Amino acid sequence: MSDETITLTQTAAARIAHILKSEPAGTVLRVSVEGGGCSGFQYRYDLVADDRSADDLVLVKDSATVLIDAISRQYLDGSEIDFVDDLIGQSFQIRNPNATAACGCGTSFSL
Repeated sequence: MSDETITLTQTAAARIAHILKSEPAGTVLRVSVEGGGCSGFQYRYDLVADDRSADDLVLVKDSATVLIDAISRQYLDGSEIDFVDDLIGQSFQIRNPNATAACGCGTSFSL
C-alpha cells in the first residue's frame, strides 16, 4: 500500500452521521471495492456492526465512522469520499485518482 490517504468530506461525514442516528448503537459504514459493475470494479456501501479487523482503515469525522478493508484500500488510496445532493439525486461519490475510467453513474470504475 502507498502512503496516500483516504479522506472523508464534511458533507459525507454529516450524511453518514445522520444515517447512523437511526441505526442501532455501534453501527458504522463499511466502504469496499468488489469486482463487477460495467467498468470492472464497483464501490459497495454497507451499514454494519462495528466489526473492525486489525488491518481495517478507520476514518472518523465528527459522529461518522467508516471502515475500509486492506484489499479495498489499495484501490482507494488517495480517494475522497463525498456526499452529493444535486438536481439528479443524492449519492455518495468517491473521487478516485487511481481510476482510469468510470461509468456514467459513478459507482463502477476500472484501473
